[in-house]
Amino acid sequence: MKIIFSTLTLMFSVSAFAQNYQVKIVDQKDSETEYNYIVPGYSTSQSTASATCYGTDSTVNCSGSGTTDTYSLPAHSVSYRVRGATFSLQLPDGRIAVVNCESKFKERFVGPAGNHRSCKRPLVDDINVDFHGDKAKLEWVVSLDGKKKDTETYKILAVLPKTKSGAGRP
Repeated sequence: MKIIFSTLTLMFSVSAFAQNYQVKIVDQKDSETEYNYIVPGYSTSQSTASATCYGTDSTVNCSGSGTTDTYSLPAHSVSYRVRGATFSLQLPDGRIAVVNCESKFKERFVGPAGNHRSCKRPLVDDINVDFHGDKAKLEWVVSLDGKKKDTETYKILAVLPKTKSGAGRP
């Protein structure tokens, strides 16, 4: 009984550390040779608008209002020396996760140079990511009905803070 309880506790505690998010790819670069990846500047914007109209048979009177909040961050001066596919992923709270994937080993019996495959890369900007420790498992839809998905595991290089602009803004 103690073994079952211990196993269940371990299973639940391990899964509790994983975090799953819908994210947007805001930048990407891929090269089989080493390169410097500089996190680009990015911004987010939120708008609210409303309009009200009153009318009679011959006249219409309308009024409207709108507000916009924009947050921006210039390109980061920190660069990462990487190889393979690198993405900047915007998390729902505004932070940016920088992830990288080097080519993977795949035995083909053709020598060291031919025993690698490139990392899979999503062709869409909106993807699902499961973060666990220093790994990020990217998942995206690859079928018309949305049932077939593809995945690739990337290494997290950094999680940058969310943008700050204006007094009292997040």
